[in-house]
Amino acid sequence: MFIGFLIILIVLVLFAIGLYNRLVKLRNNRENAFADIDVQLKQRLDLIPQLVEAVKAYMKHESTVLTDITNARASALQASGINEKIAADANMTSALQGLRVAVEAYPDLKASQNFIQLQEEISDIENKLAAVRRFFNSATKELNNAVETFPSNLLAGMFGFKRETMYDLGADRTKAEETPTLKF
Repeated sequence: MFIGFLIILIVLVLFAIGLYNRLVKLRNNRENAFADIDVQLKQRLDLIPQLVEAVKAYMKHESTVLTDITNARASALQASGINEKIAADANMTSALQGLRVAVEAYPDLKASQNFIQLQEEISDIENKLAAVRRFFNSATKELNNAVETFPSNLLAGMFGFKRETMYDLGADRTKAEETPTLKF
């Protein structure tokens, strides 16, 4: 009788250890996924000063656009937590969209080789950011599923695992879902 109870207890402890280790792996996978986003955001932030300098000479009347980009970059550099960085990224994306609209009024700038190269680099980074955001959301979904489903949810609460937020466009969602207006 005692040996049977001891075996059941050992099995339950091993099962709990396995669930806990799985939760830790999922949390670490999510953090690693955000680190990939962080790398891409840093590369984008490093390109911004070059982009601003290339555009300054052409866009003397569009100083608000450049100011918005500079301010968005400064707030992105100061962001510390995942949620702050997500908000700063949304702000930077919005500022860069404003630049793209303003650039349309400057055909000489659009033809500048330096600007074209910077634009291609930023476009490449934006594509990489989209990919790593999808991976981050996938890792977050896996962690959230484990935190919320039985039986791992029993251990998750005890050890401080909680539902995490997805990488979301937030307030910019309506902008992203709008069909672009083409003017000829």
